[in-house]
Amino acid sequence: MIPQTLILFGPSGSGKGTQARLLIEKLNSIDSTKKILYLETGERLREFVKEASLTAKLAKEVLDNGGLMPEFMPVWIWTEFFVRHLSEEEHLIIDGSPRRSDEAGVLDGAFKFYKRENPIIISIQVSNDWARERMHGRKRNDDNENEIEERLTWYKDNVVPAIDYFRNNSYYKFIEINGEQSIPKVHKEILEKIGI
Repeated sequence: MIPQTLILFGPSGSGKGTQARLLIEKLNSIDSTKKILYLETGERLREFVKEASLTAKLAKEVLDNGGLMPEFMPVWIWTEFFVRHLSEEEHLIIDGSPRRSDEAGVLDGAFKFYKRENPIIISIQVSNDWARERMHGRKRNDDNENEIEERLTWYKDNVVPAIDYFRNNSYYKFIEINGEQSIPKVHKEILEKIGI
């Protein structure tokens, strides 16, 4: 099996993190010889801001105030991850990045530099009502009305143009998934459409 490059998109509440974990399990079960790299930019950023550098301190202030991280930060997170971990033989799963169209161009350049063949974009489609209901059900501290609406608006205004960058780029296989079904059914549809 050639190394897979899978990028999952979907608004908060769409279940993309769950689907990423299921894909990791599936790839492990059918190709245990290859390492799987999983990049979730938000999680890596939250770990980074615990460090004792000026950059970490300033990034923490942005996160704490609900501000917008400058574009160089997520790009640096991926770049460092790729430089440290990518060889030629591992599967790569990216969860929820890039989040802006400028970042999409940078990630595209990285994939081509590393000669990642046949990257697949998995866009999990759910309505805002579906996403709201799921976020309310998670009972996380930051899943209040204002935060939820801001996240959904941010996704539409910024992430959708990044998704369109890949949708309109023939280097990528682009698939849309109906996220408004059970977790096993979403997983089954993903596997069918990516062909594993």
